Amino acid sequence: MSEAEDRAPDEAPELSDEQLEFLNSMFDLAREGKTQSLLSLIDQGIPVNLSNHKSDTLLILAAYNDHAELVGGLLERGAETDRMNDRGQTALSCAVFRQNEDITAALLQAGADAHLGPQNPYAVIEMFGLENMRTVVDRHAQK
Repeated sequence: MSEAEDRAPDEAPELSDEQLEFLNSMFDLAREGKTQSLLSLIDQGIPVNLSNHKSDTLLILAAYNDHAELVGGLLERGAETDRMNDRGQTALSCAVFRQNEDITAALLQAGADAHLGPQNPYAVIEMFGLENMRTVVDRHAQK
């Protein structure tokens, strides 16, 4: 019986330290805005919705770090806009927190839910007094 056949259906395969290090480097590429490098790897098979141990996705990290070109590339490749991390944040709430109007608009136009989660954009606007972002969210939010 092969190793794959020994595993329970829901059990993930065991990864080597090298494989884990490689996957973790994807999150560094997202944080650093290494758009071409990361998108090339996604085009070769890295999951566009890859998430780390905190449930941060590549899209969340790109949005939080103000990488609009990377956010656009991830969205073009089917990144889920409404994935939430362990803190209840989405890419949209991160973009609003960072007051990045371009990324906020792109995420909303891609279908992101402005009311999703405990740290949704409106909660972030209230918590941090970001009234300028309320206008951006309201303008682009699908009601």
